[in-house]
Order: sequence, then C-alpha cells, then structure tokens
Amino acid sequence: MEHDFTRTKSPLFYIYENNNRASLKCGLGKTSPTNINFAEKLPVEMSVRIFGELDAESLCSAARTCKSWHYLIEESDQLWRKQCMLVRAVCEREVDSDRQDGLSWKVTLVRNYTRSCVKRDWLRGRYSHVTSADQLNGRKMTSLDAETWGEILQAELDR
Repeated sequence: MEHDFTRTKSPLFYIYENNNRASLKCGLGKTSPTNINFAEKLPVEMSVRIFGELDAESLCSAARTCKSWHYLIEESDQLWRKQCMLVRAVCEREVDSDRQDGLSWKVTLVRNYTRSCVKRDWLRGRYSHVTSADQLNGRKMTSLDAETWGEILQAELDR
C-alpha cells in the first residue's frame, strides 16, 4: 500500500536501495529510481511508527518538510496523542479538561506544551533562586492557575 502524494522539490529523506539493502539518506528534492520518499512507499502504519520516534518539536519540523509528511503527521491522532500524554504527566488536570471539552490531541498539545515546560521547571526548582522579574527576561512564561501555584509553592517548601 503506497501513499499517493504529490512529489516535491524540498529536501527529503529517502530510502536508498543499493544491492538490496535499504538505508535512509537525505536527498536534494530530486527523485531517481533509487531515491524514494519513505513516507510515499511504506504503509501508513510504518511511516507513523517512524514519525512516532520524534519529540514534539521535531515532529512539527518534519511536518514542514514536504506535503506528504505534512499530511501524514497532521492527520495522525496517534502521533499527537503520544506527545500529549508526555505533557499530561505534568499538566494532567489541564489536558484532561481540554479533552473533555472535545479538543483534538494536537490542539490539546499546542495549548498545554509551553505550560507543561514552565510548570516542570518551577516544580524542579529551576526558579527557586530568582529574586526579581528581571532574572526571567528571555524565558517563556505562561499563566498558571491557582492550583498549579499551590503545587509549586508546596514543592518549594519541601526543598
């Protein structure tokens, strides 16, 4: 089962076939009989499994590589669910609330990714020694609810 996607001229990774051995290589957008975009040739399940090895940031970058990768990644709830579950480990309440509201895995991830990074850093004590807002310049911050601040304050007291 092959994907039926339009070929592009952007840099892609290809399955390179040489003497019946396959390996992944980066191409320059020119396809030849020996250079094949793996996402166009492999079954959808295999391509999703390969993309499933990426972290959220790399997954977003891969989705910008070409139309076929974009379509495959954007349409795969499985990929976004896996990333969202990692965020849920830190922001369980927020992720569960978004999912109960009917938001997709991808939208839930986008809404909670920065929040989970900020919350994780606070809980790990990264900001324990901050004495003024000037020390936070250049760092990504987001609003946190009262319950989250309670968790952070408790973690600070426990240190």
